Amino acid sequence: MKKEEKTELTRKRILAAAMKEFGENGYQGASLNRICDIGIPKGLLYHNFENRDALYLACLEQSFATFTGFLRDDGLGFGLQHYMDTRLHFFKSHPWEARLFFEAILQPPLQLKDQVRALKKDFDALNSELYDRLLTRLTLRPGITRKEAKQYFSLMQDMVNCYLCSPSYQSLDFDEILAAHEDNLAKLLDYMLYGIAEREAGL
Repeated sequence: MKKEEKTELTRKRILAAAMKEFGENGYQGASLNRICDIGIPKGLLYHNFENRDALYLACLEQSFATFTGFLRDDGLGFGLQHYMDTRLHFFKSHPWEARLFFEAILQPPLQLKDQVRALKKDFDALNSELYDRLLTRLTLRPGITRKEAKQYFSLMQDMVNCYLCSPSYQSLDFDEILAAHEDNLAKLLDYMLYGIAEREAGL
């Protein structure tokens, strides 16, 4: 085996162990010692990844890439409900990636916020594409542009994320937070696109 192939194989082993560790315990609870328990010397870990943050970001990059690819392959072409169902299917079948994704969305490590934002770009672009597709099927009210509609959704989505970081949700386990996030996001999209009340005559 060539040196480059061996190095790449070692890197993949470290990354797989780190995905499990960060995916099960989050950034704060993860242990580099447990990652090395698969038989990788800590010196070799640091040879491939500069520090804990670099390893976490590599895991997060892989999680976003896997999630975005999954949605692009199966989640965009059949409407809002199919998209939300596809998201939920991914989260249930990829629990480590799900934990990393929600930690990055809701409570990223403070010192890594800029890097996390950069890693989200492809996912954000995919969401923007989805909103464009949904909006092309609708007739917007006079005076409302597609750009304004998308900005409004981004604002409301940020509010949902902040709400789920509030103290009232701190006692929930991860599966409950995931379910609450997806339920609120689905309702938010539905309300924004189709309204919350029947318009009565004279109003």
